[in-house]
Amino acid sequence: MAYNKLTQEEKRVIIDKGTERSFTGKFWNHHENGMYLCRQCNAELFPSNTKFDSGTGWPSFDDSVEGAITELPDADGRRIEIVCSNCGGHLGHVFRGEGMTEKNTRHCVNSISLDFVAKK
Repeated sequence: MAYNKLTQEEKRVIIDKGTERSFTGKFWNHHENGMYLCRQCNAELFPSNTKFDSGTGWPSFDDSVEGAITELPDADGRRIEIVCSNCGGHLGHVFRGEGMTEKNTRHCVNSISLDFVAKK
């Protein structure tokens, strides 16, 4: 499978499992209607109607496209990492039980791991 060419900073986050600084990513305060995609492989990940403002400075979603996200124990032993099910690219982490939405789930995602396609 051919993947999109990544910048060094995109590789640092998506391949090397880094994190971008909060309130700096292009999608943390983004409100268009459409679909968020994996930056590395273009797989559909999060419909825009699942995005909410968590106040954390990273894009937050309370749900994902079915089967699009894989959850893995994080290397720190405390968190749950989320990766693209299609290519394994690092997206961020998932948190549950915070009470921020009715689904009680927050997928905390690095903007740099995402692309966006507006709904026509």
